[in-house]
Amino acid sequence: MSGTTTARIRLRPAADGANRWVVLVVLCLSLLLVALDSTVLHVAVPAVTEDLRPSAVGLLWIVDAYPLVCASLLILFGTLGDRVGRRRVLLLGYALFGVASAIAALADGPGVLIVARALLGVGGAMIMPATLSILRQVFPDRRERAVAIGIWTAVAAVGAATGPVIGGFLVEHFWWGSVFLINVPLMALILPVARLLLPESRGSHDGPWDVLGALMAAAGVLGVVLGVKRAGAGEVLSPATLVPLLIGAGLLVVFVRRQKRRTHPLIDIALFTRPAFSTAVGCIVLAMLALVGLELIAVQYLQLVLGLSPLQTGLRLLPLTFAAMAAGATGSYTLRRVGPRRMVGWGFVLTAVSVLILTAMGQHDRPALLTAAFIALGFGLQTTLFGAYESLLSEAPVDRAGGAAAIGETSYQLGAGMGIALLGSVMNAAYAPGLSKLPEAGVPAGAGAAAAHSLGEAYQVADQLGGPLGAVLRSTARHSFITGLHVTLLVSAALLLVGALAALRLPRVMDCPAPVPDEAGRADEGGTREHRSAHEASAPDRAQRPLPRPARRRPAGATGSGRAAH
Repeated sequence: MSGTTTARIRLRPAADGANRWVVLVVLCLSLLLVALDSTVLHVAVPAVTEDLRPSAVGLLWIVDAYPLVCASLLILFGTLGDRVGRRRVLLLGYALFGVASAIAALADGPGVLIVARALLGVGGAMIMPATLSILRQVFPDRRERAVAIGIWTAVAAVGAATGPVIGGFLVEHFWWGSVFLINVPLMALILPVARLLLPESRGSHDGPWDVLGALMAAAGVLGVVLGVKRAGAGEVLSPATLVPLLIGAGLLVVFVRRQKRRTHPLIDIALFTRPAFSTAVGCIVLAMLALVGLELIAVQYLQLVLGLSPLQTGLRLLPLTFAAMAAGATGSYTLRRVGPRRMVGWGFVLTAVSVLILTAMGQHDRPALLTAAFIALGFGLQTTLFGAYESLLSEAPVDRAGGAAAIGETSYQLGAGMGIALLGSVMNAAYAPGLSKLPEAGVPAGAGAAAAHSLGEAYQVADQLGGPLGAVLRSTARHSFITGLHVTLLVSAALLLVGALAALRLPRVMDCPAPVPDEAGRADEGGTREHRSAHEASAPDRAQRPLPRPARRRPAGATGSGRAAH
């Protein structure tokens, strides 16, 4: 009990004063750097290939090492932060991220760059869940926490969207290593500031940390994510896809069973028995599945069908980013007005409508339609993600915030990988049949088979053929891509509507309990008696009692929320 009490006392200076908003700024800067690094390399790949001459497999690992390692270690470091201190893990993550960035910037071979990218993934896995769990600690009042999460999600959207723009500028004016080198001075600045301003906090100290379980979870997530990424590359039934996928899934099943048996588990599986928590996790997966898959296909459409340059493509996608920022900035107000259920549900519906609007895209550019659809898409998806993250964090007890944040971030990464795999597979399945009649038009069978892999490859084959046959191949491939695009958009809209139905399991209203006085008679904002009793319970009591279910909502007059109970 002493550990949890100490954590609460240390937290109070940041939670009671305006200082917590300074803490939020530091946390958002942390997230901004991690989000930037996840996309900044994309535009530098051609320069890296020309300079380091990696093999095809080596280039794949240069790109994928960061997200693979990061996704696999989120649970490990999220739960470790609950035990040894979230601020401590976050500061170590800053230091490792800065060192790995310097190694990546000065890499003189593919192997060194792959190792550096993997170390960046380790640092990112230390930073990401720590930012959310500290945010959960320093904003105990749910209304203020909703505002903080809105800012946090908006910063994430800005980071991911501006990564390619910043990377493109740096590669054009300097060299590819500069996309990593910019992290070094920023981390050197933020490390002492965070050490000075961030409060230390941790969960309960009951029992030993389950090292074997943490490694099992890391290996399981790594296998699943690797298998999903291979499937997204078109190797759906190959051993390189099925073996890691099956091994990873098996390890995760064993991990869950192990956590159910242990007296002091890494992650309390009983969290998933709470409808709001499990539904929020599912909604994050579905939202990211739609976002990443649709962005990938939209970029191909804008560049290969409409013929836009990379810069013009980035500018066309800016309305999506601005809409996402607006959704994050207004998310707290929306959540208070409509509640989690309608916010997440209608966010999915708005996104589905925008996807259906995109089915009107064809061979010719329609900028007004694309802009309107992208605005609705960005606002709807960010609204959904905001409501899901807020529900997930609010449903988890404060002493388990690190584990809950890790689950949310892992869901985010899994959804992104599944989006590329699933929607990419649908796209390929709908695109390839349209090229089956090319031999009847005189196109060689080998050329038609190569063109069936992707529209980009079809254009290369058409250029090699030249003349009328090349023109026929190019036109047929473009028409097939449009058909595949429409099919993929319809599948995506159906998945989004499934997410809207799943959101019906979320609470109808945003429950904001009245402040509960602490031992000194001061108000503990947002601290429900349920969470306080769970937080202050003795170790034997926590070991014997299952995770308490959310208390029955009191009438609006009793809670002071001004809304009816759900």
